[in-house]
Amino acid sequence: MNSKRLIIPRLSIMMFLQFFIWGAWYTSIAVYMSEVGMGSLTHWPFTVNPIAAVIAPFFVGLIADKYFATQKVLGILHLVGAVILFITPMTTSNHAGFIVLLLIYNLCYMPTLALSNSLAFRNIADQEKQFPMIRVCGTVGWIVAGLFISFVLSNMFHIVAEKTAMPMYAAAIASVILGFYCFSLPDTRPDAANMKVSWREISGISVIRELASPAFIIFIVCSFLICIPLAAYYNFTQLFLNFEQVKNIAGIQTIGQCSEFFFMLMMPIFFRRLGVKWMLLVGMLAWVARYALFAMSVPDSVMWMIIAGIALHGICYDFFFVTGQIYVDKQCNDQNRGQAQGLLVLITYGIGMLVGAQIAGVLYDRLLAGAPSLTAENWVKFWWIPSIFALVIAVIFFLLFKEKKSAATLNQTQVSQSH
Repeated sequence: MNSKRLIIPRLSIMMFLQFFIWGAWYTSIAVYMSEVGMGSLTHWPFTVNPIAAVIAPFFVGLIADKYFATQKVLGILHLVGAVILFITPMTTSNHAGFIVLLLIYNLCYMPTLALSNSLAFRNIADQEKQFPMIRVCGTVGWIVAGLFISFVLSNMFHIVAEKTAMPMYAAAIASVILGFYCFSLPDTRPDAANMKVSWREISGISVIRELASPAFIIFIVCSFLICIPLAAYYNFTQLFLNFEQVKNIAGIQTIGQCSEFFFMLMMPIFFRRLGVKWMLLVGMLAWVARYALFAMSVPDSVMWMIIAGIALHGICYDFFFVTGQIYVDKQCNDQNRGQAQGLLVLITYGIGMLVGAQIAGVLYDRLLAGAPSLTAENWVKFWWIPSIFALVIAVIFFLLFKEKKSAATLNQTQVSQSH
């Protein structure tokens, strides 16, 4: 009985560490790479991450769900990932080796996102009420990671921690802690051990035929397209803040996660008033506004515009990604729900972010890295491109997406379950 009573805090600790690890290195890796002579390669960490996101569903579906207990797979992946993170900063003189090690690390980490959710869902009695309490600790973990890097490490060692390998070492230490901690979590045996599952089912591709409708196809296509300009934020905001001589970059970026936390609490109210189509559209337009604010802030280094652009993350992420997850869930039944969510992850975090990272990298090379000097004028051009791109997609979505009535009537319980 006591063990059951403690399951929520135990799983919450797991989720906190899960996202602390990601937030610790992800929000500062571009600044560190620029500092060690890899400024033209900063899009690669944000390329190997979605590559791993594409592969992750296959790993989870073919290995973790069929042969091994979830908590053991989680523990091993985090421990192996910790070793790789410790080694990676030692290879900065070998640029290709550095990128390859980041790829291997992400191949270890990205499956743990699905596995940690799966372990939580299978060990709680009321998913709708209990899972949000657990998942929100992941957002808190990301926030704490940024504050820890920018303020604790920087002040403790009197350095700019983002420009060093310390964030990677911090993530590695947290990975070791979580790796061993996972072995103490409830024994969660695979529930698909004797089932034959095809790669089409695991990736979610097979579900397209089942859910095919004009609205669903438009949603999937626009979800893919919007992730192309989205990638510019994750790839280059760190470098932009560094150009603007913003201190405590990782800490400043946590404003976005604080905004995400707030808007997640407010989403049920917005759902009742706006419905799915307008929620998705507002999310897309928030990306337009974010990049426009960045572009307009550059000539005079207007800090409030930069902060406002970062603070829009709550609307950018919650209104688009979380609403999209709920929309997909409303189109499904119990048999294809998991496959449909897998498809959405594949399209957005996988292929969309992968293509976006490469395009953003090319733009950066041509407008910024290839310029005689890193000028404000080039940054203005750089940020207007994804802003206009996102606006075009938003207009296409507005004109072509016809919302089904059932998808508009989402209640607070479903919002909580998706997040």
